[in-house]
Amino acid sequence: MHRLYIVPTLLINGIIVLVPALLTVVLAFYSWDGLSTPTYVGLENFRTLAGDRVFWSALVNNIIWTLIFLTVPIFMGLLAASMMLIARRGSNFFQVVYFLPVVIATVITARIWQGMIYSPVTGVFGILKKYGMPIPNPLTQPHLSLFGVATVDLWHWWGFLCVIFFAALRQVPQEQIEAARIEGATYFQMMRYVLLPGIKPTIMLMMIMTVIWSFLAFDFVYIMTQGGPALSSELLSTLAYRKAFYDLNVGQAAAAALVISVFGLVCTFFYIRIQTREGDE
Repeated sequence: MHRLYIVPTLLINGIIVLVPALLTVVLAFYSWDGLSTPTYVGLENFRTLAGDRVFWSALVNNIIWTLIFLTVPIFMGLLAASMMLIARRGSNFFQVVYFLPVVIATVITARIWQGMIYSPVTGVFGILKKYGMPIPNPLTQPHLSLFGVATVDLWHWWGFLCVIFFAALRQVPQEQIEAARIEGATYFQMMRYVLLPGIKPTIMLMMIMTVIWSFLAFDFVYIMTQGGPALSSELLSTLAYRKAFYDLNVGQAAAAALVISVFGLVCTFFYIRIQTREGDE
């Protein structure tokens, strides 16, 4: 009887999530411009993507993007969270400050960085140029554009991880922390032997979610560079968008979306496997 309570949730998920997902899978095997009748082409969309230089470039950019977000924001979040735990005073204030960028709309954040920081005319970079310290706008440099956009997303994102890690750290038994302090443990020793092992499941979850979210990244790239210049900041998500709405090739867009989904499913599989193993132990 209690199982009936989950039926409404399953219906909502089926309509909102499952149906579009199945349609995407089906469209990956069709050629369709969004207007005419779809034509079955089998694996042709995947073959075309495999031979597309832009697709491989977008995949490499996505991997680089993922590696950046698996290291820099997680390190910053852990460092700031551990500092707040040890210092204690002002932790509520710093949580608000660190989390504030997360609640600012993506479009607003992107435009602020474009106009008030990166701009060589009206931004911080422009002021530095006037004082003899010219710094090229990374959004206009093919070898820097991906990192320029990633920097903005890092600023927007790391505070969320900080708050999550801080909440997890507060669940570490206080007796262990006090015992480490009495024994004269240094900050790094406390992190290595007490704090990090205590929040290992949270770190693993955030790393898995970071990989999934990294392959879904779209908004900052599209707003700030639209994948340019010369497709140097193109990601799989922006490639799929371009294929669907610029090239009117919905089949290839769906195929690119399936590639993104594969990475998400692989990460989900490993996370469930890790959780199951830890539960058995």
